Parts: sequence; C-alpha cells; structure tokens
Amino acid sequence: MTRTLIRGVRVLDPGIAPNTTALEIDGERISWTGSAAAARERATDALVLDLDGAVVTPAFVDAHVHATAAGLLVDGIDLTGCRTPDECLAAVAAHASTRPGAVLWGHGWEQDRWSPASPPTRAALDRASGGRPVYLSRIDVHSALVSSALLDRAPAAVGAAGWSSDGPLSADAHHHARRAALAAIDSAQRGRAQRAFLAAAARRGVGVVHECAGPDISGRDDLAELLALDTGVEVVGYWGEAVGTASDARALLAATGAHGLAGDLFVDGSLGSRTAAVRQPYADAPDCTGNRYLGADRIAEHLAACSAAGVQAGFHVIGDAAAEVVLASLVEAARTSSIEAVRAARHRLEHLEMVDEAQARTLAELGVVASVQPAFDAAWGGPAGLYATRLGAERAVAMNPFALLHSTGVALAFGSDAPVTPVDPWGAVRAAVAHSIAPSSVPASVALAAHTTGGYHAARCADPLAGRLVPGGPASYALWDGAGPLDGDPGSPACLRTVQRGRVLFDAMAIDR
Repeated sequence: MTRTLIRGVRVLDPGIAPNTTALEIDGERISWTGSAAAARERATDALVLDLDGAVVTPAFVDAHVHATAAGLLVDGIDLTGCRTPDECLAAVAAHASTRPGAVLWGHGWEQDRWSPASPPTRAALDRASGGRPVYLSRIDVHSALVSSALLDRAPAAVGAAGWSSDGPLSADAHHHARRAALAAIDSAQRGRAQRAFLAAAARRGVGVVHECAGPDISGRDDLAELLALDTGVEVVGYWGEAVGTASDARALLAATGAHGLAGDLFVDGSLGSRTAAVRQPYADAPDCTGNRYLGADRIAEHLAACSAAGVQAGFHVIGDAAAEVVLASLVEAARTSSIEAVRAARHRLEHLEMVDEAQARTLAELGVVASVQPAFDAAWGGPAGLYATRLGAERAVAMNPFALLHSTGVALAFGSDAPVTPVDPWGAVRAAVAHSIAPSSVPASVALAAHTTGGYHAARCADPLAGRLVPGGPASYALWDGAGPLDGDPGSPACLRTVQRGRVLFDAMAIDR
C-alpha cells in the first residue's frame, strides 16, 4: 500500500511538537510526524502532498446526532428561517405542491422568534397541506405541530399527556405522533436520509457520529439500518430504553446492536418547549416546572443494572431538577455496586445544561461524561436569549457551564444534537470559546479535544491514540484551508478532505489524483 506524505501543513494536536508540519500515513495508521525538512528523507516511494497553508486536525467526533431525522430535512421542510406563522404555512403549502402522497416532514420552527409569537392552528395547517399528514418538529424536537391527517394515524396521541386540541403536541402525545410519522417512512427513504446525513457530516470533517436512538425518538429498525450502512463514517449507536436487571441490560444491548443503553433516555424534555424539569417555575410560565418522564426509582434501577453488567448507561438531562435526581441515583449506584463499577461503565449525560460546582465534582469522581452542545448557548444564551426568557436572567447565567465542568474534571464530549443544531464542529468550537457568559468559556485547545478525543472517550474507545495525530494513531484526520476559530477567526475553514482510519470519506479537491 502506498504511503502518503503530507507536507507544509499546520498539525493541530494538543500533545504534538509545535514545529510539526508533516505527517505520514501508511494504511490505516499514522506512521510518522515531523518537520517538512525531515519529511524530505521519507519522500521516496511515497505519495507526496505539498499543502502549504493548510491545517490538519483529527477527524471530528459528533457525540450526539439523530441521523434519519436530520437526513430527512435534506428533502424536507426547513422552517429555521421562518419568522411568522404565515411563513411557516407558506413553506408547508409550497412543499405539499411538489410531494404528492407522502407525509410532509419538517423541522425548525421556533415561535419565540416569530411575530406574532404563536404557532399556526391545526386547522390552518390542514388547509396549507391540502389535508395531508404533516409532522413539523419544533427546533428542540420536544414538541411538534401535526395535522389532523397525521393524528388519524396516531389515535393514542389524543388525550395523552401533552395533548392540545389545536396547538403543538408535547410529552407522550408528541411521542405517539412522531412514531406515526416515522412509521410512514419506508426503508428506502430512511436509507437515503441516513446516507445524506452521513455524507454531509463527512463534508464537515466528521469521521464518527454517536447516534442517540430509542423507542421515543426513532426505532429499532432505524438504528439497525443505520448501523448496517458502510459509508466510512463510523456510527456508535446508543439505545435509550431503561432496564431493570443486569441480564436485561445485556439482552437489550444484543437485541438492538447498540453500544450502550444511553443517549436520549429522557429524564425530562427541553427548555424551549417548557418540558425540562426545573426546581423553580419557569419565569414566563409561573405554574410550570416542566416534565419528569422517568422516576427516581426507574433511573436508579437502570444505573444499577447497567453498572452491574458493565454496560454504559446514560440519560437526556437538561433541567436542574432532572440533574438532581440523576446525580442522586448515580451516587446510589456507586454505593450498591461500587464506585469502581460506576467509573468503569463511564456513564454519560446528554446536554447537562444546569449543574452546580458540587454536582460537577461528584460527576467527575464517578467518571461521568458530559455530552454537551455548545451551539445551544450560541443559539439561546445571552441576556436576551431563550434561556433568559424561560428562566430569568439570574438563572440563565449558569447555563451550559463548560468551564466549570472542565475545571472540576468532568470529561467533555461535544456534539450537535442534529437536527436541533447543524453538524458544524468549528461552529461548536467557536461557541465554546466565545460562550455568551465569558467565565463559562473554555480555551480553544480544550474545545478541540472535546470534539475529537472527547468523543472517543465518551464511547469507551479502547484505543488510547484515537483522536490523536501521533505515530501509531489511527489515520483519522481532516484537512482544512485555515485554522478559523483556533486563531480567533470568526469564520470556519473549508474542509478539503476527511479521512477515517485511512479511508477517504470526502475530498473537495482531488488533491492526490
């Protein structure tokens, strides 16, 4: 196999010598790194790429995605740009005119940014769609606008928790409607959506994604088909369903093909839909403290079962009330089994937006990974953002405390939660470095590590060199036309090539052909 020698580049790896400007790839591994001058001696019988001014990073890991839902939007209704209810309805009508017979799938409406700040009625949605089945998820995917024709396919949604006769559905009613919408997608359409998403991820320098699947967010067939794809982008699958015993944990892991029983196992919902479980009422809804989807006993049972089985567990946790009950259950699991068993399982918490210093220190002691999304702060943080509207300015200041988590020793893994926010690793790095609350920012080196090695750590990867650009490490890297946020640039560099374990996933310039 031909060796590839890349010269004249800036190699970004936290543990590599600063004068490293060349690296050599031999098959699936990095075989050498050094200076461009030293690389001249290794050029014989190698394919040499001189890329003056380019940057090399490890291929990014997106630690929280929903591949099918994100991929469906390639050919779906993108509502993120809508600013009024009428614009939303117009987008539905335009899409309906070109998609006869199919369920209309859309995403991204956010009524807090609209004028007036109210979603369209079901009757209006029925008219815009011509009576077709419609599923339109809110930006956080914890509530949705649905048409009457879709509800005909989801009768259990009517009257369930979170039901509204004319407005968005949340909680159990939303889950029923979402299952009906997903059931209308056949295997071929699902495959196209998944491939489109993985190809888009590769174009952004991503070599690994963590799929957060589960009975309330996708389905077993969806996960199985995604894990069976061979696109070169590695998929680490998580299944969010609670178990009661260690044998149940092992059986469910085998039945789903999942890597762990974690991801979107919902303890609560989201702040945008006012379903995140909070200790004090929402500032803009004084009679509401959110939803609690999983009780303390069930959480403790799942953690104890997974810890005993050596299976990675985890939960979707956003509100401070949800974090409190999960933390208590983690402590109890360490008491009933052992702290060593809990640490070895490397349980993970998704989002973890509201946590204080004492809680962070306990999470670090228990070896818990915080799988977090910096783009959330970029979208909804700040004194005039959604968090301040929902919680009030004083409580919102403590949201997404990346610096606190890092300083107390909690391992960070960055992701997008696509389709909630786009797959954009450089955007996530920039958001973490320029947090809306300056003391919660982290250095660029920490942010880069959280989006590379942090993702491998979160998945309990056994290779200590995964995510590193060092000799012996996997040949998983991305080439860029500049350094962007690492140099304080407000923009993002363009990806020239993405390689995962020696396999080229994306090549913008055909630079070695």
